[in-house]
Amino acid sequence: MAPKFKDGDAVVAVNGKWVSWAHTVAAYAAFLSALVVGMSLHFRKIVQNEHYGYPDEWFPSVSATIGDRYPERSFFQVFIAITSGPRFALVFLWYILTSRPNSALPKFIAGVGLFRTFTCGGWTYVTSTDDHDWHDIFMISYLVATLPWTLGCLALSPNNRRAVKYRKILASCFFGTLVPLIYYFIQHKVHKVAGAYTKYAFFEWSLILFDVGFDAVTALDFDAFEIVVRDVKGISRGQLKTTADSVLEKEKGKPVGNTFGEGFFWTEIIDAAADAYNMFVFWSLWTALGVLVWYFPLWHMGISGYELAILSYVSPVLLVIPSLKSAATRNPRLFHFLSLSGLLAYKVQDPANRLFMTTFAVSCSCIAWSATLYAERANGSRLESRIFAWGIGLIMSSIAKFACKTNNPIWPIMHAENGGWNKLGLFLGVLAVLRSHRRPPTNGGDYFPSSGRKGSSLFAAFGIGGLLFAMHSLLSDSSTMIAWVWEGYPVRGPIAVPHGALTILAMGAGLIYGLYYPGVAGSWTAYGIAAIGAALLTCSSHWTGFYGGLILAFYLLAVTPVLVSSAVRHSLPKTFGIGFFLYTFLILFHVWVVAYAFVPGGPLVREHTDWIMITTMLSIGAGVFSAAVTNSSGTKSKIVSPNGKRQRSYFIYILATLQLISMAIAYLRFPTNDYVPYHKEDKVATVGIWTVHFGLDNDMWSSERRMRNVIQELELDVIGLLESDNQRIIMGNRDMTQVLAEDLGMYADFGPGPNKHTWGSALLSKFPIVNSTHHLLPSPVGELAPAIHATLDMYGELVDVVVFHSGQEEDPEDRRLQTEYLSKLMGSSPRPLILLSYLVTKPLEGNYNTYVSELSGMKDIDPTDWDRWCEYILYKNIKRTGYARVSRDSITDTEIQVSLAVHAMFMPIALCGRGAVSSLLTNCCDRSANSSLGNPSLRMRCDCPRKWYQKGVDSPGCSADREFAVIVIMSLMSPGIGNKCHVKRSANPGSFSGRLRFSGSLGYLYILRCEDSKPVMAGYSRYLSRLCTVNLNQALSYNILSLNVE
Repeated sequence: MAPKFKDGDAVVAVNGKWVSWAHTVAAYAAFLSALVVGMSLHFRKIVQNEHYGYPDEWFPSVSATIGDRYPERSFFQVFIAITSGPRFALVFLWYILTSRPNSALPKFIAGVGLFRTFTCGGWTYVTSTDDHDWHDIFMISYLVATLPWTLGCLALSPNNRRAVKYRKILASCFFGTLVPLIYYFIQHKVHKVAGAYTKYAFFEWSLILFDVGFDAVTALDFDAFEIVVRDVKGISRGQLKTTADSVLEKEKGKPVGNTFGEGFFWTEIIDAAADAYNMFVFWSLWTALGVLVWYFPLWHMGISGYELAILSYVSPVLLVIPSLKSAATRNPRLFHFLSLSGLLAYKVQDPANRLFMTTFAVSCSCIAWSATLYAERANGSRLESRIFAWGIGLIMSSIAKFACKTNNPIWPIMHAENGGWNKLGLFLGVLAVLRSHRRPPTNGGDYFPSSGRKGSSLFAAFGIGGLLFAMHSLLSDSSTMIAWVWEGYPVRGPIAVPHGALTILAMGAGLIYGLYYPGVAGSWTAYGIAAIGAALLTCSSHWTGFYGGLILAFYLLAVTPVLVSSAVRHSLPKTFGIGFFLYTFLILFHVWVVAYAFVPGGPLVREHTDWIMITTMLSIGAGVFSAAVTNSSGTKSKIVSPNGKRQRSYFIYILATLQLISMAIAYLRFPTNDYVPYHKEDKVATVGIWTVHFGLDNDMWSSERRMRNVIQELELDVIGLLESDNQRIIMGNRDMTQVLAEDLGMYADFGPGPNKHTWGSALLSKFPIVNSTHHLLPSPVGELAPAIHATLDMYGELVDVVVFHSGQEEDPEDRRLQTEYLSKLMGSSPRPLILLSYLVTKPLEGNYNTYVSELSGMKDIDPTDWDRWCEYILYKNIKRTGYARVSRDSITDTEIQVSLAVHAMFMPIALCGRGAVSSLLTNCCDRSANSSLGNPSLRMRCDCPRKWYQKGVDSPGCSADREFAVIVIMSLMSPGIGNKCHVKRSANPGSFSGRLRFSGSLGYLYILRCEDSKPVMAGYSRYLSRLCTVNLNQALSYNILSLNVE
């Protein structure tokens, strides 16, 4: 319909480039004005940080400049408000410029641009001083959205070489700046290096310049646009010349650069995501089986027979049966569905049955994966997609563990109470299988010419086996290689957070490189460089070793397409069956090198991780040789089809998103290093030792969270953990110190790494660890004995702490040599020292008298405690004020020993039981007791929850005569209060300090022994003399009596 009024002249006509210029000028003005005003008015204040000020720091960070003080904050906010108009116009014009029929990518990028605009407003007007959490949420969201915005703009750029060139340069500078930015942030935050924050600030400001500059390049594209304001009613007097409508149409007709391929279809990216999630499930089940198998020899203290479950990895050999092979290759969906049973295994409570269910799932998963690849060998692009998804699945598994502190949330050892996401994982798994395998695979071999040469199937199998083992043992967790190169404090190399993100980045980069340059990735040159990286990882520590590990990680993912595409050309059951058998052999090999004292033939491979690495690299080399022969037939690779290019682009988008997620996780988990002890005002240190049996509880569940709760309830400032090294395949490549240290707010020393061939010792401390050294004590026959010798800064005084696990009982000579070594080490320390140990000796007998001697200078925390076997706490030059043994038999079958040092006061607390309250009141809690406690007032609450009963007791009505001793428990108080004090915590079961739960001989038992030589304890000893033993006629559970002393 024609307009009612005739068009008038154009009132205003503005070239589109001025939108970009207005945006650029206003954005730069916002930051630079705030910087100039801040430096002029509040220079010393805005350069000050939590560690240093001027002159060590002399340039402010962006956040300190724009959000901390008036008036610079106001300058920034005003100019950002001015920037918003050109910003919205810039996003709109970019959409107009790049929009094409049947293409969803321009709409998506426009949405990302709007999202970045709104989140920019969020961190601008919600400053860190207003609400630190929301400021960070907006800032992280903005940074996360920067990657798809940058990649999308590059993908949609018109054929303007100058603009594309500048965009690539500025994008490279932006993301390249992140590396030194993170480095100097770590130098400031972790190492507290003076001046590091100033350098960090320069790189932070550089990000601003590059970010704004990237958007400023749109001026080169918008130059072909003209924004016209037209008077359609003729009421204005504008006489400007109108712009020809053909300009816009001409620009719309220009081709788009299409960096990542043509078109963008949501259905196809959903397919890619489904493929990737299927492979995430594969890797989750693959990595879970070892943990479940490990539970049984651990609790049987030897080979149990359940180890045969690992033969499920070799299930592809069953495809030698023609009917099974036909079913698997024609209908892999069935086997993928069967493999999901492993995600249901968490519902099975019995450990053995849970293992059997997972074993079945793993066998189905191995058959499904190998059959899927074999069936797709006829379609090059679909095979490539499956292989790419397989690599992304490993990266997803590593990121999931990175997010969940080294536990995979869909493992069968996880459930909702300890951090599992099993239900969600199963739901998504079902959807992914339905989506990914809705089309039948393409059977046949037309992709590979029948006349072409093929390498050795045996060598191809070796390549698959070596590749699988290397990926699983080194890359299934982002912190594994970091544990290999860790040597203690001060930090001289990478740490698990944030540097685990670098491992994930190297994996992703390698996968993309192998996809685009398979010829280079499969060359002997690349193999030689990877071999050097493997040697550096094995033989070096700190950054040198980690750089070698990153090279190896890059190579393993890069060579994956080469080795897998070569393997599928050969017999399915032979190649994958033999390859998986080699993988299984390497698992046993890498167990034997550390468990040599417990397995047949173990001494032959004792401490030979280097042999494992050599075997792995030779196996991969065999695969490379086979692939090289295959590729030497003279046939050229097919040119990648447009559909294949588009499919690649989707996986790249998924991979880029995963990399962003890993960076966000690294940022969110970054250690704060501002930890304080529980009783800082009283200057009390609580220390403990615990043999934790690798973080699996009695019922084969991950126990880190329960361990965390116990340590928190005991309010331990320092704790040594023994049998703590889980960075092997059979233990899930886990690191329990990450959970405990982050959740409890403690510094952590992982101890000797997995390449040091010990069962592990770790140290957690609320006090800064000034220095730590790892020791492997003499062990000529038996297992290696690890030790950590750390120096802690306790309230301004340096105190040494040694965490030590001695050799086993069967090797007395080993233990004698270790005793001499450690005693000399402790005796040589001029500082106060605490030994947290597992000594394998009886009190007052044998080697005990060397540990507690003039040579060592050490004292036993309680020489009268005869009922100890392995765990001991020794000390010297420290005021010992208390000692406790705490049994937590549902988490492990070992106790926690706790000691208190420096200053503490103690008070007794009684137990009560239903049916025995009057006896307790009469015999144990006499109100007329003449003691320094005065007249205590008692408040009782006695419950009988079934979950606290001793195993075998099923109902409250059972009868069993048991003796329960009244327990003494400590309460920390400041000196000088006298006898006017209170139990610090209210009566509530489950805690040590001021609360207690007790359920019989196999339940939870706290015993505190305290010195009575001090005047303050004199009255306590008279009170304690009235403690009694109460005979109960019912199976009861107990809560604490709240004891108030007025």
